[in-house]
Formats: sequence, C-alpha cells, structure tokens
Amino acid sequence: MSNALFCIENLRVAYPQRGNEELKWAVDDVSFTLQPGERMGLVGESGCGKSTLGRAAMRLLPPSSRVDGRVTFQGQSVFDLTIPQLRKFRGEAVALIFQDPMTRLDPLMTIGKHCIETLQAHSPQLSAKEAKEKALATLEKVKIPASRWNQYPHEFSGGMRQRVAIALALLLNPKLIVADEPTTSLDVTVSAQILQELTRLCAEENMALLLISHDLAMVAEYCDRIGVMYNGKMVEMGPTSSVFGNPQHEYTRSLLQAALHIQTVDEVTEDWGLGNEEHISELPILRVTELKQHYTIEPNFIERLFKAQSQTIKAVDGINLELYQGEILGLVGESGCGKSTLSRTILQLIRPTDGKVEFLGKDLTKLSRQEIRSSRRQMQMVFQDPHACLNPAMTVGQSIGDPLLIHNLADAAKAKEEVIWMLQKVGLTPPEIYYQRYPSDLSGGQQQRVAIARALITRPKLLICDEPVSMLDASVQSQVLDLMLQLKDEFELTYLFITHDLWLARFLCDRIAVMNGGKIVELGPTKQIFANPQHPYTKTLLAAAPLLARA
Repeated sequence: MSNALFCIENLRVAYPQRGNEELKWAVDDVSFTLQPGERMGLVGESGCGKSTLGRAAMRLLPPSSRVDGRVTFQGQSVFDLTIPQLRKFRGEAVALIFQDPMTRLDPLMTIGKHCIETLQAHSPQLSAKEAKEKALATLEKVKIPASRWNQYPHEFSGGMRQRVAIALALLLNPKLIVADEPTTSLDVTVSAQILQELTRLCAEENMALLLISHDLAMVAEYCDRIGVMYNGKMVEMGPTSSVFGNPQHEYTRSLLQAALHIQTVDEVTEDWGLGNEEHISELPILRVTELKQHYTIEPNFIERLFKAQSQTIKAVDGINLELYQGEILGLVGESGCGKSTLSRTILQLIRPTDGKVEFLGKDLTKLSRQEIRSSRRQMQMVFQDPHACLNPAMTVGQSIGDPLLIHNLADAAKAKEEVIWMLQKVGLTPPEIYYQRYPSDLSGGQQQRVAIARALITRPKLLICDEPVSMLDASVQSQVLDLMLQLKDEFELTYLFITHDLWLARFLCDRIAVMNGGKIVELGPTKQIFANPQHPYTKTLLAAAPLLARA
C-alpha cells in the first residue's frame, strides 16, 4: 500500500441537499488503489457515481457537498492540501480530462493561448519559444496541426476540441490522468490514436490512467483492471479479462449483454442493418448535389503585416447523396471531417457555399427564410448532447410542445394532449409526472428521450440524428436505439444517422456513407462496406474499431 500512487479509502459523497431531502450517497463506500503505470477502467450507467468519484478525488465538488473517507496521492491526503498545493496538484500531479471540452476551453482564447497560459502557470522557467515548441509537439500528438494555432474553440469540431483538451492535460506530464469519457465525441481512429498515445505514455512515464467510460470495448482494450459501479457502489472489480470473461455480478452481466447486443450480427443470414429494405421507396426523399460548405480564415493583424494569405477550410467539398423514404443511412467518419456541417447545411441552418439540397422535390437553397422554417416541420434533428439543446428554464412538457406552437399546429390544450401521448410513446411514464419535470431532474438517457419526443412532435418525414447515443452508457444506448427503430416503423420515418461508432452503424443502418476530408469516399450497403471495404480510409476505420470479445 505504501508504494501506491493513488488510493481511495471508504469514499462516500453526497451532494448538497434541498430543504428536507433525505441524504443520498452519490458515491457509497468505494475503495481502490492505483499503482504507478497502471490503467484502470471505471464503468457503469449514467448517474451511478463514476464522474462524482473522479471530481471528489480532485476536490472539484460543490462547496457544501458531504465527503467522508480518504483520498491520498503518493501518501499525502488530497483533502488536507492548501489552495496553492491544490493548484499545483491539479495539472502537474493529476490531470482531469472532462467529457465536454468546452468546460475546459475559454471561447475568447485561441488554442495557442490556452497552451501557453497553461505552461506559464506551471512551468514559468520555460522561455516563450520553448513553451510554444512543447505545445506544438503535444498538439501534434493528438493530430492538431500547427496551422490551427491561432484559431478559437468555436472554429473546431466537437471532436477536435476534445483533442485540444487532451493535449492540455498532457502538457504538464502528470503522474495520473483521470479521463472522464474522454473519447465520447471522437471517431474510432482518433480515439485509438489518443488511447494508444495515453497507453504509451503510461508505460514510458510510469503514468497511471483512470479511464471513466461507458464504452466497454474500449475499456477492455486499453485497461489492465476494471471497476464496475452501480448505484454509487463498486459492485465488481478485478483484472479486465476475468471481469469480462466471467462476470460475477448481475449488473455487470446485464451491461455486457447490452453492449454485445449492439455488436451482434446474425451470422447465418448475415442480416446487417436492421432497416427493412422492402419498405424503402424508389424515389429519394432527400437529394444532395455537389454540396459545398467552405470557410475562409482571415489572417490577424500581425499575420497581415507579414503578407499572410487567408486560408480556406473545405468542411463540405462536393457531396452527392440520395436518401430514400424509409431507409436508415449512416454517415461515419472522423471528427472534423464535415459530418455535422453537412447535416446543418442540409437543414439550411447554415447556407451552402454552392450546390443543391432537394427535400420532397423542393430545392431548399432557393427558399426564403420563412419557407425554410416551414419546411423544417418535415425534417427535424436530434443532437448529440440533449442537455445542451434543452432549455433548463422550461419544463419537459413546454420543451416538447414548443414546436407545435411555433408551427401553429395546435393550441395550448391540444399541445398538452399531444405531448402527454408522445411522452408515453418514448417510454417516459407516467407522462403526467415527466410533463412537469425540468431537464436537470432527468438522467442523460431520459433527456435524450425528451429530445427525440420533441423532434417527433411535428410528425416529420426525415430525422437527422447527430451522434444521438454517444453520451449514453451501453444499457441506455440499447434502449434508445430499440426505441428509435420502433418509432421508425410507427411514424414511417427516414433517418440520416451520423455516428463515429461503426458497430452502431452496422447494427442500425441499411447503407453507410464514409466521409473523410469533406468528401464521401465510399458509399454502399452496410454488409458490403463491412465485408469488403474499398477505400483505404474505410479499412483504417474498421481496423481501429474496438470489438468486445464474447465470453
């Protein structure tokens, strides 16, 4: 125990209570030890206490939280550190990578300034030149090119922002990295590269890794040991191979079953893609022709003095795509390849640089703002982060009913009736109770069900789903996907399903379009893409996707 790097003993955490609320332990009597260089995975469904444990260990909980037990780092109690010691501890000793990179990035600072400020705060002995060299080398490790140095967080995709956040954590060579869902918004190739980099650093620098994740296949591949949390307690812990090979606890077995359900393919019939092909019509509901979305980055004042030229980023570069009534088309590719930009351009949330978007026979690029708004009744979007797209000041009932009022489809009484019916459809029962609740009262999976209900309330023909289950754990993911398939048949929906999870795309989609560098490099039936990929990039994607081995 004396040579342990990080030790948690009988940790219990309760968040501040409201009024006469009964004390509820978010983390309940958890103990474990991490040795230098060890990689441990912490898994469990959303709300089980994984992230709370990570934040408690870094002393990042709200001030009036109740914390019992001990947390020691190299024998020293973390709870006894002074403020200056704590500042040094966070970053130099232990680095935390959050799930949402925007909690770490200042929107008013360039990426380069973030790196330099971090290094100056902790390594003041470095010269400006040395600091920039170190920062550029670290950004290169996470595949952020030097040309993006002077850009701001909003100019990056979600996945690229996460890479920057990971680079900031690696800058100070910490002895332990606590990574809370660090690759949720990353595609398989970048996830693999970053986790291989973290794994290599663990070995070379004798650095430990606590990987908090709901991705069981990823934990199985990169962690030596695994802890399974359920309802605040650690219900199972042991070497990864033995926990996955012979799970002892009922909850661990159900988690594995849910994860394997998504990766399962009927090997006899080879029925890949669950869409029913005979229900797919001959006429495309959506046709995209030579669609382009280019952005120009103007040089700043200093760069202009040196005659720097403006840069053009071709986020979407000549896309041709057809989507047929009743099908599920998967759009896969790495973060920053243009998937989300393409979806927003299809919806005309951003106007294209060039090209056509025809929906139900109308060219959306030629419509007025009012006509576009009206057309959006027929095509809706489900976003990756439900919490970010639900107004925290509106009840669930108000959020779902709002589109009916915006499009003048119902009065207040009729809208409430429709919302109650829709809550029942998405499995939020009893609906009268959920109608009154706020997003903050719901788990991640429940919030995503609200987002799906809101998208469906106007009875759209097309649903664009941008990573709709990437933030959910395996068991909830499985429930939401089964719900989406059930609703597809009931509402005669067509899905454009954007994901970086290839096994999810194989489970769900009839056809897959592979996107890279703003272009579609391969398009075909799901079975064909997986059995016989043609493009080198598709082969790389498939090779990088972690697969959970069956027991």
